[in-house]
Amino acid sequence: MGLMEKEKLFYFLLMFVLLIGVEVQGSHHHKLFIFGDSYVDTGNTAKSTSSAWMEPYGITFPGKPAGRWSDGRVLTDYLASFLGIRTPIAYKWRKIGLKLLRYGMNFAYGGAGVFNTLGTSPNLTVQIDFFQEQIKEGVYTKSDVESSLALVSIVGNDYDAYQARNGTLKGLQAFATSLINQLSMDLRRLNDLGVKKIAVTSLQPVGCLPGNNNLASLNQCNETQNEISSVNNLLLDQAVQVLNKSNEGLKITVLNLYEAFLSILDSPANQGRWKFENPLKACCEGINSSYSCGSTDENGNKMYRLCEKPHSSFFWDIRHPSQHGWTALAAYLRPTFHTLS
Repeated sequence: MGLMEKEKLFYFLLMFVLLIGVEVQGSHHHKLFIFGDSYVDTGNTAKSTSSAWMEPYGITFPGKPAGRWSDGRVLTDYLASFLGIRTPIAYKWRKIGLKLLRYGMNFAYGGAGVFNTLGTSPNLTVQIDFFQEQIKEGVYTKSDVESSLALVSIVGNDYDAYQARNGTLKGLQAFATSLINQLSMDLRRLNDLGVKKIAVTSLQPVGCLPGNNNLASLNQCNETQNEISSVNNLLLDQAVQVLNKSNEGLKITVLNLYEAFLSILDSPANQGRWKFENPLKACCEGINSSYSCGSTDENGNKMYRLCEKPHSSFFWDIRHPSQHGWTALAAYLRPTFHTLS
């Protein structure tokens, strides 16, 4: 072997060692633990009951339904990628995905809330119980948890359940107050378990979701519904300030989904390289109000409509952003991501 070849080999080995070093260091310092609902779930919901396991979910990534409520990636994937780690394993797969345990774990379930919602998904308290169990079993050490980041994205389904049970927004302020009080207790509990850094999402402008803005014939957001988000987010900001002041060594950061959504939906100029055709319209929806994206009839016929270009839609279905939508949202949130590391 000539001198040049030896130098090349040495350089290659050095780069390899450095890359491994970065990987080991990254995985040590940034385990990511996720709690919440369908905006961050990466496969926990049951295949038998969840449309996220039905076609056409997952058509952009990974190419088939995989339990994500989108045509592709969701917020969890973007935050993990920013931290330089692989997407943490869904709690449901923890026994078979042992290699992925080192990146953290995802305890989020589509349909979940801080309180019990209309479905059977484990609420936030139960998700944290699952996390505590992993610590007790020694899957994660004290230093794993202390150097980790927790992502919490949860309250949307609570407000849906509230409206469904009450038929009105009457008493919203009192309900929102009790909800944020419970969320504060849950965040404090994560801190008591050793987590020092938490990112919590504000509530997206729910009146802009295609399922809620039919009144405005998909041209503008439903401002009555958006009032829910405003009330929630004001209380959340106040609660986070109190928690950060009163708990030394705890840093909670709000990921402002509300502002991110509105920035993209309100102004085509803000969409930059992400051009969305009719951004308030879902790419995939049921053929009528009896059906939803992914629905089939008893003969297996598709009972949904799919747009031609998912990458030009901000919303995938009537509640969730498309992968392209999440790409734009993650770009907007990137400056906040930088404060988490």
